[in-house]
Amino acid sequence: MKKLLALLLAAVMTLALAACGGGNAGNAGNAGSGGANAGSNAGSAAPEDGGGAAYLVGICQYAPHPALDAATQGFKDALNELLPGQVEIDEQNAAGDSPTCATIANGFVSANVDLIMANATAPLQAAAAATTDIPVLGTSITEYGVALGIDNFSGTVGSNVSGTSDLAPLEQQAAMVQEWFPDARNVGLLYCSGEPNSKYQVDTVQGYLEELGYACTQYPFADTNDMASVTQTAAGSSDVIYVPTDNTVANNTGVVDNICRPLGIPIIAGEEGICGGCGVATLSISYYDIGYKTGEMAAKILTGEADISAMPIEYAPQFTKKYNETICSGLDLTPLEGYEPIAPAE
Repeated sequence: MKKLLALLLAAVMTLALAACGGGNAGNAGNAGSGGANAGSNAGSAAPEDGGGAAYLVGICQYAPHPALDAATQGFKDALNELLPGQVEIDEQNAAGDSPTCATIANGFVSANVDLIMANATAPLQAAAAATTDIPVLGTSITEYGVALGIDNFSGTVGSNVSGTSDLAPLEQQAAMVQEWFPDARNVGLLYCSGEPNSKYQVDTVQGYLEELGYACTQYPFADTNDMASVTQTAAGSSDVIYVPTDNTVANNTGVVDNICRPLGIPIIAGEEGICGGCGVATLSISYYDIGYKTGEMAAKILTGEADISAMPIEYAPQFTKKYNETICSGLDLTPLEGYEPIAPAE
């Protein structure tokens, strides 16, 4: 009897130990599952090198140019500082070709990027046409209402598009013509007719110049094929030429300078990059700063902190009067007080 009781007690203890062991194994299995989940979560936080990044951002830049390059760099710097290691960037350049912008934008949509940054008007138009779902942030855009065909634009697009503007006060740009060339009579307005924002600037500046007593003539060119001939015509009929923030001119400032400077025709430019290549003076903004601001906006959108449809267009916080020392010297012009020299290109 005692032996039987001992055997029964041993069996009960064995079953209890087995149950405890099974329970521990189950807990270990749960811990293993928890470890897998933790590993999955850790994988969503991208490492420093961008592998496994949480967000994929596509950048379409219209063309290589110092101003646009600076805006792109500011955008990337902001994202890397605000979301370190969390953003993978696919940066592409359309080399000044508008159809290529559409190809790039459609590629970003196919890749299901989390956000598109469109640097200049043509990339913005291409991205806005390619998607109504993916957030699109523009930069280096003069006037969003003009670029997107929005009548009575209020400052907020209200869809999947927002961004920053490079528009400097056009009335002040017109006033610069009078500051530098009060005795001039004929002002030529040189721009690419394929860029709607260039046309907007020229029309607006012309109104201000005519109020100041200047006779104005617009000289639009279709593309680089007729740019030189139109510039030659403008230089032969003008005392001074105004060039807006125009991407085609920005990519071909050497052409404009080679025609205008030998004829002694000065140029007031809409932005610093163009002025550095062919102009006398400009009212400058920092393209790096507006690019950085665009990156700040992107970080808020990606993390869900902001709704792009409610984000108004942001503008440059300050403007600086600058002059081109080399061209001023070549035209025997004395820089005016209150203007800073444009730093030479590195």
